[in-house]
Parts: sequence; structure tokens; C-alpha cells
Amino acid sequence: MKKTVLLLAAAMISTASFATIRLPNIFGDNMVLQRDKPIPVWGWADKNEKITIQFHDQVKTVKADKNGQWKVLLQPETAGGPYSLSLKGNNTITLHDILMGDVWVCSGQSNMEFQVNGVINAAAEEAGSANPNIRHFYLPKDIAITPQSDVKVSAWKAADPATTGNFTAVGYFFARTLQAQLHVPIGLIHTSWGGTMVETWISRDGMAGSETFHDLMKDLPVLNIDSLSRVAKEKQAQLIQKVQGSLPDAATAASWSSVNTDDQAWKKMKVPGLWEQQQLPNFDGVVWFRRSFNIDAADAGKPAVLSLGTIDDNDVTYINGTAVGNTNSYNTARTYQVPAGVLKAGNNVIAVKIEDNSGGGGFYGEAANIFIKVDGHQQPLAGDWAFHIASAISPEKSVGPNSYPSLLYNAMIHPILPFAIKGAIWYQGETNAGRAYQYRKAFPLMISDWRRLWNQGDFPFYFVQLASFNANNGNSQKGSDWAELREAQTLTLQLPNTGMAVITDVGDPKDIHPRNKQDVGKRLAAVALHNTYGQNIVYSGPIYQSMQINGNKAQLSFTSIGSGLVVKDKYGYIRGFEIAGADQQFHYAKAYVDGDKVIVSCDEVATPVAVRYGWADDNIEDNLFNKEGFPAAPFRTDNWKGITENNQFTVN
Repeated sequence: MKKTVLLLAAAMISTASFATIRLPNIFGDNMVLQRDKPIPVWGWADKNEKITIQFHDQVKTVKADKNGQWKVLLQPETAGGPYSLSLKGNNTITLHDILMGDVWVCSGQSNMEFQVNGVINAAAEEAGSANPNIRHFYLPKDIAITPQSDVKVSAWKAADPATTGNFTAVGYFFARTLQAQLHVPIGLIHTSWGGTMVETWISRDGMAGSETFHDLMKDLPVLNIDSLSRVAKEKQAQLIQKVQGSLPDAATAASWSSVNTDDQAWKKMKVPGLWEQQQLPNFDGVVWFRRSFNIDAADAGKPAVLSLGTIDDNDVTYINGTAVGNTNSYNTARTYQVPAGVLKAGNNVIAVKIEDNSGGGGFYGEAANIFIKVDGHQQPLAGDWAFHIASAISPEKSVGPNSYPSLLYNAMIHPILPFAIKGAIWYQGETNAGRAYQYRKAFPLMISDWRRLWNQGDFPFYFVQLASFNANNGNSQKGSDWAELREAQTLTLQLPNTGMAVITDVGDPKDIHPRNKQDVGKRLAAVALHNTYGQNIVYSGPIYQSMQINGNKAQLSFTSIGSGLVVKDKYGYIRGFEIAGADQQFHYAKAYVDGDKVIVSCDEVATPVAVRYGWADDNIEDNLFNKEGFPAAPFRTDNWKGITENNQFTVN
């Protein structure tokens, strides 16, 4: 009896020592595997454990190495299914309802993250979305200092009214178009994060091996998240000490709306202007701003309109201690009605409590939009405002994907690298607009880095050019970082097997997240159908090719004109062109279509040397298309220095 007990105990110990077979979390029921390519299957088990893999008509065995890792390549399969995948070792795993089709990675920032439930006609789109041949895997957000072996737990979902609302909208409409044309299953791996910069999506080796970032990376230590938090906390404490010594208690801060608050010792900051670009770099929290202004006796007591431009993120605004408005939005213009009886003769005080949770903080936009208007009299309020920090968000909570290079590559790209894919679609760039010139190097670097690490050749990589949006009223006269970013995206087409969807016509000047994602997905799909799947279709709008000067006129030639150029204006007027002489001063130009050319001129420019089209943050009025409905890509013929050329990526 004693011997039997010992044997049972030994058996239990032996069984417990075996590790169970485990697959990466990207494998699961309902997944799509890439057709017509070897199928990588990998995972973990006990060291030296023998594993039998069965899929469709294939059976293979593999033995885990001394670290318990294993990988096998199944033979390519054509489109079809559903199939089951079974693995047997010390335990058994069976995955069901697997389709063979085309797998596309969907990545970028918030406009790729934007879900179907937020698009135009969302309810109808969701209601009619049932299609078991479109599958979506949402890769949960995560950051890591070093490359990870797995992603957080998630699941593959088939398109259905109950699920499609949570799909990436751009990815879904891309997949829907492809699936309708190709009649094969389409799988989407959705890995995106709003507000992120391209550098966080590049591997550390990729950054270090590039000419652009080599010097930065060679001295950059490998830290852990706790170290980043600790460093950030120390820097925040030093910043607060430098600005004002210490933080106030809550009661003191709450009193700062009062007209009687003594703000003489407060430091001054230019308004408008994001505080990260002034005295509060990398600061998130609550900051109060105050400014005095005078009202004539004749206007005392009258109602007024207060305009503060745009504020990032949220504000509560007071005049003479009376709350006159509040807004919770980082991109909404603040226009507040000041009730009768609030303004008084002589000195008046505006106090604005601004809460910033991440990214940029404070006033931004145009100085002309910051004023108070009483009875038709408008008084400008831009300039020096007093400011004081009320509270700070702990950096331990605010270490995010942009805090260090490669954080998103490590957590949200590296773990899925063995997975076979057809290609990738990408929508990002808004966060990099301030460093648009450097994006000429950074964006191609990321594409090349992914291709190198995925080890699947120069797979298709298609991206969305930035839509129209009035970020900072940028144009040729004052400079436009959004125009420069779009130019950097166009230049990226020099990489092989890339393509770009131009969407200037479906943007929203007042919303950085335009809701028309249907056309975005369709235009990406058009590129894929032509370039990847070989369909003989028009897939792009006119692309600038060359310029010829004839007297006071510039004649422009284009590629990708399809069946002809067309102007979307009932009078035939082309909007969006500018022309300049040697003085580099641009003037709005007259333009007209002449066959397959566009002729541009301006009475003020006798000898033109340069032409620009769509060179502005907000270029939604541009109306040159081809007859197939694709808009012309913004461009310039000059290479004069822009406003972002000296801006470089740094790590704080």
C-alpha cells in the first residue's frame, strides 16, 4: 500500500512537471490563415516534447527545443475552409472554423483605430455587415521596452451586426471591397493606437541601424517601464519646482477663478501656444491661466462673446469669478456667451482652468481667434497670460507609447512577426506632422524594418495620405506642417510595392477624425486590387509629373489621369492652385484643364517659377480629379525650405 501511494505521488509530480502545449494568442477559433504560402504554426511546450500538428489533410510532428519553443511550417493551402487545427502532445488543442484567405495587417493611429460604429450611416453599415468571410482580430493595446513573444488575449470575430461595430472602419471597408471582388476570405489583424508617432512602431535595431536615428540610439539605455516612470516623475518634480516651487492644495487652486486672486508672482506664457512647446514640456495635468482686460464704461454690463480658439483638452472658463462656459474636447473652438451684468467698467479678469490628460496641452491655433467682443467692438486677448500649475498627473500613470522608441513595435508587432500575411495597410502621420521633413526618412524606415523582420519579402504596404483638417490654419504663406507631411507620404511611394490613397476630399476641416471611412477603405482596396491582385482598373488620382513655363503660364503634366482630368465645379473653376515667382511669394492662381494638362497663371506673377496645389492644412476645396473620381494628390514644384526641416525626434 505504501509503495502504491509513493508511485501515485511520483506520477502526479511527473505529470505536473510537463508544460502544456500553448499557442500564441493570435491563433484561435474563426481565424484566417494566409493562402498560397507556407503556414507557420508555433508555440511553447515542455522541453523536448513531441507535438503532432494536424490541419486539413496535413499531419506534421515537431519537437520542442530545450527552451520549450517549437515551430513548424505547414504546406501552402488554397483559399477555402472551414478547417480545424489540432495539436497533440501532453495535452490536446483543437481550433475550429479556420478559413484560408488573405490576411492584412491594419495599423497606425486613431484614424485606423476609428471603429465602424462611428462612421457615417453606422447603424445601416452594422445591420448589413453579416459576412462570415470577413474576420477581424483586435490586438489589445500594450507597450514594452523589449520585444515580446506574445500579445494580450483577444479573439477572431466574423463580421456580423453584433460584432462589426468594433472593427477598424478603414480595415473593414477595405476588406469588404476586396472580398466582394475576390470572393476569398479576408482576415484583418488590427494593431493600432491613437495619437502615436511612427518612431514607436520601429524596432530598436531598425532605429539604431538607420543614418537618421543612429546617433540618438547609440547612447540610449535600455530601460524598463518602472525606470521610465521613475525618470519621468523626477523630471516632473524638477519642472514644478522650477516653475513655482510646489503644488497648491485643492482649496487654494479652486480659488483661482476669483477676480481677487493675486497672480502677480505667476509666470507668463504666450497665448496661443501649446504649453509643451513653451515652459511646460511633457506636462500633463491642470493649469490655470489668467488675463486682465479693460472695458469702457459704455460697455459695462452688456452681454459679450468670448472666443478662446481651440484648447487641448478640457476647460472651464470664468470672467470676474462667474463661469461663462466649459468644453470637454481637444479640437473644438471655444466660443462662450458672456451674460449681461458680468462685465464691469475698468479692469476685468478672465480665468481659464485647463485640464490636459495626454499629448499637447493649452491654447493653440490662431491669435486672431482669441478675443472678446462687446456690442460690435472686438478686443484682442492673445499675448502674455499668467499661468500656474494646479495639479499634475503622475508620470507613473502617463508613460505611454510615445515615451520611448519602439514601445509599440515590441508589444504589438514583434509577437505576430511569424504569422503569414498578404500585406499591410496604414493610416498615421498626424502626430508626426511637426516633424514632417524627418518623416521622409522615418516612415520608409518603418516599412523597410517591418519587411526585414517579417521575412516575407517586400510585401504590399498601402497607406492613407492625411485628410483635410484645419490643424493650425497652415498654408503657403505661413507654412503648413500637414502639407509637408503629405509630401513626405507621397515621397514614400519611391519604395517598391507601396501605394497611397488620397482622401483630401473626404476630410473634415473641423474634425481630425472624419467619419467617411467608407471611401478611405475603398480607395485602399482599389490600390490593392490593381497592384496586388492585377485588376486592370484605375486606382489613383492625378499625380504631378512635370512643369513647363510658357511666358506667364505654367503648364503641368500628370500621371494617373485615368480616362481624363475633370474639375468638380459646375463653372469649371479649379481651386487649390498657387503660383510664385523668384521672390517665393505665392498667389492664388487661375487654372484650367487643357486636354491632359493643367494651365496655371496669375496676373501678379509675370515670370512664374513654382506652382503648388493643395498646399494647406485644410485643402478640402481642391477639386481636380480624374473622371473615375479619384482626387489629385497635393504637390509642389519647388523645394524651398519648409517649416519642419529643423525639427528632430528626441527622447526626453
